[in-house]
Amino acid sequence: MSSKLVLVTGGARSGKSDYAQARAEVIDGNHYFLATCPVIDSEMDERIERHKADRDGEIWQTIEEELDLVRIIKTLKPKSICLIDCLTLWINNLLYHAEKSSYAFNENSMKEKAEKLIIQARKHHGTIIFVSNEVGMGIVPDNADARLYRDLVGRTNRIIAAAADEVILVSCGLPLFLKGDT
Repeated sequence: MSSKLVLVTGGARSGKSDYAQARAEVIDGNHYFLATCPVIDSEMDERIERHKADRDGEIWQTIEEELDLVRIIKTLKPKSICLIDCLTLWINNLLYHAEKSSYAFNENSMKEKAEKLIIQARKHHGTIIFVSNEVGMGIVPDNADARLYRDLVGRTNRIIAAAADEVILVSCGLPLFLKGDT
């Protein structure tokens, strides 16, 4: 079995995670949910618990990892499905940790991380489904940090989409097939 890469993107609350989960659950094999969301406050903790409750624990094994997605993908069983939810928070985490370490994180740094992620995902004999927000369709942010974040997400989505076998944009709960099989 070779690798299959799928990118599911859309706006906030568009239904992209629900679509990605339903898509993954019809594929045979071990199911891994790679969660990138850090617990930062009680509201976020409640969101995480709701998401966990929405997944069948008998189907899904949850792995929480904020930064090193490549390391996790290396450990996955062959013929398994890994749903990475989400790249948007992964990028946020990378920016946060770079700032705390006084490391200048820019589009070149992000490009390198995204390309390493794709290389490892292609080595996985199974399906990887990436979930990411489409953040570039709104107004231009009024501050440099927010513009950098928007640019990093946009760049990463482009890199993942170019490498993906399928790209699906979810809007209002409806999947729009941009690339690959429908």
